[in-house]
Amino acid sequence: MKKLLPLLALALAVVATLFTLRAPSYKSEYDLAGFGGLPTLVNGRIKPIDTVARTSLLLFQGRQRVVSPDGRTLAPTEWLLDVLYRPALANKYQTFEIVHPDVLALFNLTPDDGAGRKRFSVEQLSPGIAELDRQAKLADGVESAVRSSFQSAVIQLRDSLVLYQHLQNSLVATGTDDFLAQVANLEQIVPAGLASAPMMQRQPGAKPADPAAAKTLLDLNNAFQTMDSFGYLLPIAPAADKSTSFKWRSAGASLLASLSNGGKLDPVMAVYVKLGLAWQGFQPAAFNDAVHAYRAQLDREIPGLMQKCDVEARFNSAAPFYTAMVLYVLAFLLAIFSWLVLPATLARTAFWFTALAFVVATAGIFTRMWLEGRPPVTNLYSSALFVGWVAVLLCLVLEWLYKNAIGSAAAGLIGFATLLIAHHLALSTGDTMEMMRAVLDSNFWLSTHVVTITVGYGATFLAGLLALIYVFRGVFTRSLDSATADALVRMVYGIVCFATLFSFVGTVLGGIWADQSWGRFWGWDPKENGALIIVLWNSLILHARWGGLVKARGLMALAIFGNIVTAWSWFGVNMLGVGLHSYGFMNAAFWWLLGFAISQVFAILCAIVPRAKWRSLQAS
Repeated sequence: MKKLLPLLALALAVVATLFTLRAPSYKSEYDLAGFGGLPTLVNGRIKPIDTVARTSLLLFQGRQRVVSPDGRTLAPTEWLLDVLYRPALANKYQTFEIVHPDVLALFNLTPDDGAGRKRFSVEQLSPGIAELDRQAKLADGVESAVRSSFQSAVIQLRDSLVLYQHLQNSLVATGTDDFLAQVANLEQIVPAGLASAPMMQRQPGAKPADPAAAKTLLDLNNAFQTMDSFGYLLPIAPAADKSTSFKWRSAGASLLASLSNGGKLDPVMAVYVKLGLAWQGFQPAAFNDAVHAYRAQLDREIPGLMQKCDVEARFNSAAPFYTAMVLYVLAFLLAIFSWLVLPATLARTAFWFTALAFVVATAGIFTRMWLEGRPPVTNLYSSALFVGWVAVLLCLVLEWLYKNAIGSAAAGLIGFATLLIAHHLALSTGDTMEMMRAVLDSNFWLSTHVVTITVGYGATFLAGLLALIYVFRGVFTRSLDSATADALVRMVYGIVCFATLFSFVGTVLGGIWADQSWGRFWGWDPKENGALIIVLWNSLILHARWGGLVKARGLMALAIFGNIVTAWSWFGVNMLGVGLHSYGFMNAAFWWLLGFAISQVFAILCAIVPRAKWRSLQAS
């Protein structure tokens, strides 16, 4: 039974994982999944509407779920449909997260007024938007690195509300009564309005003027221009080659073109008008018919792009990295308990859970690579995914060799931590598959320099984590026997050698890329200095070990400090606000980074506690 237990647990975990891959089932008569799979161009990338809904909600409230005033839980696509076509209703949804008390005071609100004590609706915020805008303009004049938490919060809320307004102007002009009905009747409105225009009235034989028709046409023209300027989505695919992103148009631009064409709507715009009328009129059959007909057309014309949209929408609903996080936590707990009871059974189960989590994370990373057409690391978010992936791969190798559950425990901890970091990075960026910066737009160098140096990051972090396991097991438990201690020393030493090689090669490749991009191999840029510090610190560890300057505890203390060095190079230099690799200062990230450094210093102090005071009482 003990031999079968790991396989039985693995089988149950595999079934649960496969269950997450099923097609999403929404409790709705409307084909929300079909609408969510329709393509649109946003911020230079063609993506499914489902992605727009989810990333917008992440920016607004840090989650992808909305609860309506009547207690219904809305799918992200359903929420977006209300934002697009039923703005008055969407304005009642408590969507915007506000936790800063001074920001709430701008609106005369308290936490008790919000859903979950921190989420509020546009209706609740409307009376104070003018003051919010004034405060945000004042905060804009302050450099991000020195803004107060209040200033950062008002800018974030202002930007979220602006994005919300852009979404609402994507397919419908807000504030215009019966807008979709007028657009559907545009072929009658345009000739009547033009015939009543002042210039036409001067023509011989002109019909009597109809001021109302002229005003209607003028108002629609102004509304279309507003939509073209402020609309967020570009959902109108080009008539011929729909894979060419720069030919995609906003609904406003399409409607303005219709005015010059006698009011005849672009076929795609006509589809979105039908969808809007069906959604506003609570007509699921008409809505589904329009979705299915348009989808069939897209499948014929751009099958490759639609396949990507389908995969991305399914990827969004499956959330493979969340599944991997859960599996990593279970693997970590199983590995820890294996040091107390049933060592062989629980250690084997932890190993299989770690392997399954690694497979799920690998599938997620490769799916992102296929969707982007890029190597695995393109921004901070993807670097967090890849750092964890590299570290877990090395942990699996260590566990396969030593079979002491240390590799599984380390994999569970570092896999969960890096995915958690990636999750919080996604909250600040929304779409994590953003367009590349011009200087980074090179698949060759992304595949060589960036991947190589990120492997060095992951290996250095792993060495530090193994050192933490050594120290805390030794100081606070009696589980660090001589064999385990020797195994950990060999693990840390081997991983540091691996990290030194990849950090050095990656840094040299980065210099060659810099020479091609900026005309110099090295410029003492903060990011370059951070990469160099990792190489120097890993080299220092090896030389100290080779020269006999440190033994086991000293090696561990140096490896733990490597966590601080790597975290600084990975995140710290990006937040300085200077240099060619600076991506902006983040208050929250700064304090987390500082807290992490303090925790590592505490661990180093534990490592240098006299060996006689260690609970394990083993000679170093």
